Amino acid sequence: MSSDEWLELQGLACGYGRRTVLPDVSFILGPGELLCLLGPNGVGKTTLFKTILGLLPPLGGALRLGGHDARRWPRRQLARWLAYVPQAHAPPFGFAVRDVVAMSRVAHLGPLSAPGRHDLQVAEQALEAMGIAHLAQKPSTAISGGERQLVLIARALAQEARIVVMDEPTSNLDYGNQQKVLAHARRLVAAGERSVILTTHDPNQALLSASRVLLLDREKRWSMGAPSEVITERYLRETYEVEAEMHNLRSRSGRPIRLCLPVTSAEVGR
Repeated sequence: MSSDEWLELQGLACGYGRRTVLPDVSFILGPGELLCLLGPNGVGKTTLFKTILGLLPPLGGALRLGGHDARRWPRRQLARWLAYVPQAHAPPFGFAVRDVVAMSRVAHLGPLSAPGRHDLQVAEQALEAMGIAHLAQKPSTAISGGERQLVLIARALAQEARIVVMDEPTSNLDYGNQQKVLAHARRLVAAGERSVILTTHDPNQALLSASRVLLLDREKRWSMGAPSEVITERYLRETYEVEAEMHNLRSRSGRPIRLCLPVTSAEVGR
């Protein structure tokens, strides 16, 4: 295993108890990659995430981090490799936003240690990166759902893990904040020091942001490849039961762009 292969799944089976949700998933994730998971509800995207994160035991196959079997790693060691941004979170206590973000630094502290000056600086930098430094002193229970999602992402950034796992990170955000989150995910991987795995229901987010896409269909079959190659009109029709057209465009700067556009009912059959 090369040191450039941060995460490897080999024939990984995911599920609950004796019930298998995804039977056989294999891929390798290296540094500087942004991998999108695309597929309809109920096909196992969150189950796969929970297995990668060690929240569910694998039902079969291998899961390696940095070339090592990660199934029996202690939580602190896992937290240095993997940070998690869940779909939604309702905080039970009104900790200040800065403290919520600083709590992620526990992965880098000894037992019974509290975050120090450096840890608080890292938390502040993460808040600034997400554009929410003005919320630092506010109780986490007194901000909007969209703001809480940004706080969760800032917390993952402050954790300084090699791989950031985001479960539908833009689902509760307005258009502007969606674009900020995706832009920051692209900046994270551009430096080559981190990788991002995220789920989305928007094929265009994957087309515009991902280096690779893992597609799941309604039969829980998977395929993987470059976004422009695997996101096709046929996949969208068979998986989401909608007609869509794929178009090749160019941005004003000349960058080639591939996008999908829904076909209205009046256009079908023309």
